[in-house]
Amino acid sequence: MEELQVLVKGLAQKHGKSRESLLPILQEVCDTYKHLSGEAMLEIARELDLSTAEVYGTATFYSFLDTIPRGKFIIRVCKTIVCDMHGKKQIVKTLEDLLKIKVGETSLNKRFSLVETNCLGWCHKGPAMLINEEVFTDLNPDKVKNIIHEYRNR
Repeated sequence: MEELQVLVKGLAQKHGKSRESLLPILQEVCDTYKHLSGEAMLEIARELDLSTAEVYGTATFYSFLDTIPRGKFIIRVCKTIVCDMHGKKQIVKTLEDLLKIKVGETSLNKRFSLVETNCLGWCHKGPAMLINEEVFTDLNPDKVKNIIHEYRNR
């Protein structure tokens, strides 16, 4: 808890204590702890003198801010209509079958989490997915199998 308080205080000094500082602080806490816990959001609210509802609302609005622990590799599949028209459902089905999890879940070994997210910005090459910071486009089931095989060996 003390470590969290020190981090949040430092981030408030770095970014300021205004409402506009909330998002960069949430991002850095999420990057540090790999998710935003309830106590982290409470500490941020205290430090910025905001309501916990406002902090929670902001944290849950953005799909790249995780409020629950995720796996080592977070697979984000674009859920736009464009990716849907290019076979996104088949990609999700392939991922679910390979990983033995459903969208929104994390594998038992905590290696993979599978989530859908709004546009990744790659609609022109959909379907697309992001694994942590790495983008994959023009997906098909075979390509997905190869990608997951590579990540399993990391």
